[in-house]
Amino acid sequence: MPPMLPARQFSVLRLADVLASSLAAILGQSNALALPPASRSVVVLADGLGVSSLRARAGHARFLSSLLTKASVIDGVFPATTAAGIATLTTGVAPGQHGLVGYRVLDAARDRVVNQLTGWDDDMRPATWQRARTIFEQAGDGGVPSFAIGPRKFTGSGFTQAVLRGATYVPAEKIADRFAAARRILDVEPRALVYLYVAELDMAAHAHGWESGRWLAELEILDGELARFAAGLRSDEGLLVTADHGVIDVPPTKHVLFDTVPELVAGVRHIGGDPRCLHLYLEPGQSEVTADSLAEAWRGVEGERAWVFTRDEAVAAGLFGAVDPEVLPRIGDVMVAARRLVAYYDSREPNQAARSMIGQHGSLTDEELRVPLVRAGAFGR
Repeated sequence: MPPMLPARQFSVLRLADVLASSLAAILGQSNALALPPASRSVVVLADGLGVSSLRARAGHARFLSSLLTKASVIDGVFPATTAAGIATLTTGVAPGQHGLVGYRVLDAARDRVVNQLTGWDDDMRPATWQRARTIFEQAGDGGVPSFAIGPRKFTGSGFTQAVLRGATYVPAEKIADRFAAARRILDVEPRALVYLYVAELDMAAHAHGWESGRWLAELEILDGELARFAAGLRSDEGLLVTADHGVIDVPPTKHVLFDTVPELVAGVRHIGGDPRCLHLYLEPGQSEVTADSLAEAWRGVEGERAWVFTRDEAVAAGLFGAVDPEVLPRIGDVMVAARRLVAYYDSREPNQAARSMIGQHGSLTDEELRVPLVRAGAFGR
């Protein structure tokens, strides 16, 4: 039998509700977060800022830590990866509905695995592959202008078009520049919904680990800018700070080269997902290896190191929320979610650059799934 999946009661307060509630507050509507009315709202997403890391470094993030209570902790989405998390934030629906169910997933129609962050092309169109209307498009319906602030390199990217459509993209390089851009928008717009993206923590975690000095420096910069920005908010301006996922540091000695065990790749045509959350896709047209038999092989080898489950089990457990039939083939026939401090790699891959990453995420642990929801300004009163 597989290790039991964590009893993950996707909490009453969900990442999916954050941006949607922010818009509802501007429109004067009731909302899941019970936010009071506000004319303008800023939602900051700090990529990779898990609650466990924030608490562990509380002395270096005094503004955020001072506002972090038990009620400030929410569940992100599964898989705990950026494509799924940001898409859920900006659409208000679970991955099984918007369709970004992992970092790399199967495009069955073209028999290929596609990268949901950087792999967009003419055959994977942002406007149709990401299937849900965004909160920004809904804001437009209500006459509320919306803005997305982030690094210049993401302007017009496929992922930006998929998850930020409906918002005016405002490029700004440094974290301080992004908050300055947000302040300028608030100063001129009678009503506005602003999304502000901070990539730096996640980048530092991947390269150096969340326990590194580099990550700590980025946390201090973000916390200082948030404190300054919050201090300047007017009475009808609200601020929310959240994240898409947390991070675990995995040393190279904990890399598992799963392809060296033949029964773990027998019958597998494609491998997607993240190193801590694999999607395994079976060869079509064969019956020797089934999802159940492959899952049992993985359970027999990995034991307590991973949660191993079939697509059917994942859907039945509600891990992706309600899953649309169009999205179903994008989910692996078998999924392997790291339970212990390990990361899974295929040594047959020609490009092994990913193995240099220290900070990892994607799985079902609290460290990866639990994210903050900090309220300030009109939303903090």
